[in-house]
Amino acid sequence: MGATPLADNVLTDRLLRSWLRCRRKAWLDRHGDVNQRRWTAHRNLLLDDQQRSFVALLPHKPGHGVAACAAGEEGIVGLRLKGAGPSGERVEAHPPLLLRVTGQSRWGSFAYQPVLARQGRRITREHQLPLALMGHLLEAYQASPVPELLVLGGGGRRLERERIRLTSGLRKQLSEALRKLKADLERPQPPSLAADRRKCTLCSWRESCSRVAAADGHLSEVSGIGAKRRDMLQELGIHGLNDLASANPERLAVEMERFGEQHGDVARALVAQAMAQRDGLVERLDGTPALPELQGAPGVLLYDIESDPDARHDFLHGFLRLPRQSDGRWDLAAATYHPLLVMAEHGEQRSWLRLQRLLSRYDGWPILHYGETETLSLRRLAQRQGASDAQLRRLKRRLVDVHSRIRSHWRLPLGSYGLKSVAAWRGFHWSQPGVDGARALLWWRQWLGEGPKRRGSRHGLAWIFQYNQDDCRATWAVAEWILKEDHLLKSGPVLDQPTAGR
Repeated sequence: MGATPLADNVLTDRLLRSWLRCRRKAWLDRHGDVNQRRWTAHRNLLLDDQQRSFVALLPHKPGHGVAACAAGEEGIVGLRLKGAGPSGERVEAHPPLLLRVTGQSRWGSFAYQPVLARQGRRITREHQLPLALMGHLLEAYQASPVPELLVLGGGGRRLERERIRLTSGLRKQLSEALRKLKADLERPQPPSLAADRRKCTLCSWRESCSRVAAADGHLSEVSGIGAKRRDMLQELGIHGLNDLASANPERLAVEMERFGEQHGDVARALVAQAMAQRDGLVERLDGTPALPELQGAPGVLLYDIESDPDARHDFLHGFLRLPRQSDGRWDLAAATYHPLLVMAEHGEQRSWLRLQRLLSRYDGWPILHYGETETLSLRRLAQRQGASDAQLRRLKRRLVDVHSRIRSHWRLPLGSYGLKSVAAWRGFHWSQPGVDGARALLWWRQWLGEGPKRRGSRHGLAWIFQYNQDDCRATWAVAEWILKEDHLLKSGPVLDQPTAGR
């Protein structure tokens, strides 16, 4: 988006990285309708990590372009490398940074190596092969070997340096990847959808591919099916959602046991899930109340955390205080939002004391959250701060995972049981369209800036708080539906057959 247009037969480091993530993504990047492409925060977060890492690596601002190379500056940005690939393909790369190293090049008694910043905690082929392409082109450009490539991690907060040898084996992998990339880009139609579509949450083509997956009844649309299980089912002649929904569950269980007993155990549930999605049915799996903790509670705290996973920092603990009215009703209009912002400079102990004060003020109120993140984070924080065994047990009793209760008590006509999917199914709408946890993290980093005296706009904080509060309200939208279903359970017997979604 916004890059200089390239000839159709040029292979770039960015196309290669897209292809390594998803073959279909690379094809769409080259040939797709740009009007179907959606902005995501992922690339901006990557650029933010890259900038922080480069600032931590270099004490001075890097030079720019060819003139800076000739001057022997320590770091170089803005250089475009063009040439032939290992097998003669037209290739191009834009190294985000070149670092001066010991050697001999056409400019004098020094040389350069390409540098890449990674997200996550390990190096993958998505880092190795684009770097290898940069190294290959740089060797010809500087007339000097590039024996090593450098990967930085930690976003500058705890700078990590890992070196990759540009070996003959890595060069062979690069050549093979470029050959396959070229073949895929020359196809008249895009490659098939990815078998495991969990990475699609980061992709700018997600909406376009999701429409195709839904229309085709792609097996990845069935909750509980990842890449490996999809391969198993296809080997057994089941190629889509309708095939799975029509399968004999007992026979499928026997057939799947050849891949492992655990796969046979889940076969019946997969068929039932596919049927629920095909027919739009809701099935109750457990005849006991799903949220008994709320029956006599004076109120609930709805809890949601926003985190920076690379920094391992929970920067916001958001609580929506929802009291119960005198007539027993839950009035969301009377709810109040309490955001607890956690600044690294304040220290963890101060944050824990603030959390304790809030939780003690509403002693006896269950704490509802969606997913295990909040339970794990809060209990680990309590343990680090020396909470007693009795305090930990009490905290554990108060924490109620709405996601876990949904999974154990219902089968829903949804491909995902995540908060966005289930709450939207119940009619909930986020007030900021298209916002997700990655966008909130980007806002946080932009507001955080370079230190306490150089913070960004307070509008960013307000947007984060609004998104976090919406997540709390979405959790209540799901919990409220559960309470209504529990009330219906008291009014009559549990149905043996699935019932249409209410």
